Amino acid sequence: MKILKKNYKTPYGEADIVALSGETIVFCEVKTRLSAEYGTAAEAVSRSKQQRYIQIARYFQMKARREDINIRFDVLEVYADRINHIESAFEA
Repeated sequence: MKILKKNYKTPYGEADIVALSGETIVFCEVKTRLSAEYGTAAEAVSRSKQQRYIQIARYFQMKARREDINIRFDVLEVYADRINHIESAFEA
Protein backbone atom coordinates (compact mmCIF):
# COMPACT_ATOMS: atom_id res chain seq x y z
CA MET A 1 0.00 0.00 0.00
CA LYS A 2 1.02 3.56 -0.63
CA ILE A 3 0.07 6.03 2.11
CA LEU A 4 -1.75 9.03 0.65
CA LYS A 5 -2.65 10.86 3.86
CA LYS A 6 -2.04 10.54 7.58
CA ASN A 7 -4.47 12.03 10.09
CA TYR A 8 -6.85 13.03 7.27
CA LYS A 9 -9.16 15.65 8.80
CA THR A 10 -12.68 16.23 7.53
CA PRO A 11 -15.84 17.84 8.93
CA TYR A 12 -16.88 14.28 9.92
CA GLY A 13 -13.75 13.41 11.87
CA GLU A 14 -10.27 12.16 11.23
CA ALA A 15 -9.03 9.02 9.46
CA ASP A 16 -5.73 7.73 10.82
CA ILE A 17 -4.44 6.58 7.42
CA VAL A 18 -5.72 6.87 3.85
CA ALA A 19 -3.79 4.60 1.50
CA LEU A 20 -3.88 3.28 -2.03
CA SER A 21 -3.84 -0.48 -2.59
CA GLY A 22 -4.00 -1.23 -6.30
CA GLU A 23 -7.10 0.65 -7.43
CA THR A 24 -8.68 0.73 -3.96
CA ILE A 25 -8.61 3.59 -1.49
CA VAL A 26 -8.16 2.14 2.00
CA PHE A 27 -9.27 4.00 5.12
CA CYS A 28 -7.38 2.58 8.11
CA GLU A 29 -8.24 2.98 11.76
CA VAL A 30 -5.21 2.33 13.97
CA LYS A 31 -5.92 0.99 17.46
CA THR A 32 -3.22 0.36 20.05
CA ARG A 33 -3.50 -1.96 23.03
CA LEU A 34 -0.93 -3.12 25.55
CA SER A 35 -2.75 -6.46 25.76
CA ALA A 36 -5.99 -8.13 24.68
CA GLU A 37 -7.05 -8.51 28.33
CA TYR A 38 -10.09 -6.25 27.83
CA GLY A 39 -10.79 -7.25 24.23
CA THR A 40 -9.00 -6.84 20.96
CA ALA A 41 -8.07 -3.50 19.48
CA ALA A 42 -10.50 -4.11 16.60
CA GLU A 43 -13.36 -4.60 19.05
CA ALA A 44 -12.79 -0.99 20.13
CA VAL A 45 -13.87 0.21 16.67
CA SER A 46 -17.49 0.85 17.57
CA ARG A 47 -20.41 1.11 15.19
CA SER A 48 -20.36 4.90 15.61
CA LYS A 49 -16.64 4.97 14.69
CA GLN A 50 -17.43 2.85 11.63
CA GLN A 51 -20.20 5.26 10.62
CA ARG A 52 -17.78 8.16 11.01
CA TYR A 53 -15.27 6.44 8.72
CA ILE A 54 -18.00 5.86 6.13
CA GLN A 55 -18.82 9.59 6.20
CA ILE A 56 -15.10 10.42 5.90
CA ALA A 57 -14.86 8.15 2.84
CA ARG A 58 -17.89 9.81 1.23
CA TYR A 59 -16.31 13.21 1.87
CA PHE A 60 -13.08 11.97 0.25
CA GLN A 61 -15.07 10.82 -2.81
CA MET A 62 -16.84 14.18 -3.04
CA LYS A 63 -13.55 16.11 -2.83
CA ALA A 64 -12.01 13.83 -5.47
CA ARG A 65 -15.15 14.32 -7.61
CA ARG A 66 -15.25 10.58 -8.20
CA GLU A 67 -18.12 8.35 -7.18
CA ASP A 68 -16.50 5.28 -8.76
CA ILE A 69 -13.60 4.93 -6.32
CA ASN A 70 -13.26 1.47 -4.77
CA ILE A 71 -13.16 1.86 -1.00
CA ARG A 72 -12.17 -0.51 1.79
CA PHE A 73 -12.13 -0.07 5.56
CA ASP A 74 -9.27 -1.74 7.44
CA VAL A 75 -8.22 -1.84 11.08
CA LEU A 76 -4.60 -1.99 12.19
CA GLU A 77 -4.28 -3.52 15.66
CA VAL A 78 -1.02 -2.47 17.29
CA TYR A 79 0.11 -4.51 20.28
CA ALA A 80 3.38 -4.40 22.19
CA ASP A 81 4.69 -7.45 20.34
CA ARG A 82 2.93 -7.40 16.96
CA ILE A 83 0.76 -5.60 14.42
CA ASN A 84 -2.36 -7.26 13.02
CA HIS A 85 -3.77 -5.86 9.77
CA ILE A 86 -7.46 -6.68 9.33
CA GLU A 87 -8.53 -6.03 5.74
CA SER A 88 -12.19 -5.23 5.13
CA ALA A 89 -12.85 -5.01 8.86
CA PHE A 90 -16.24 -3.46 8.15
CA GLU A 91 -18.34 -2.35 5.18
CA ALA A 92 -20.35 0.73 4.27
